[in-house]
Amino acid sequence: MSFGSPLFVLAIIAMSTMGWVITTWVRARHGYPVENEWSGVAHRTDPDAGRKIDLLSSENEKLVGRISRLEERIAVLERIATDPATRTAREIDALR
Repeated sequence: MSFGSPLFVLAIIAMSTMGWVITTWVRARHGYPVENEWSGVAHRTDPDAGRKIDLLSSENEKLVGRISRLEERIAVLERIATDPATRTAREIDALR
């Protein structure tokens, strides 16, 4: 095969194309964004992404409420721990 023959040129084009196909396949399989010549980058999409976001948002709201309640309780405990004993005893008895 000589370097100037059409078969050699076609072999180089075929090898380049196969290399591009294999590289794109490996990138897509491992979750890397696939580059497209015309429209930029195609990212991997997850069909359950919306549902996961909704579940995480609701869990986040629950945890934020829980943390605020715990902060209030800690503030009360700090106040009880730092107040004088006589005043604290009166407030505890008033709560009963």
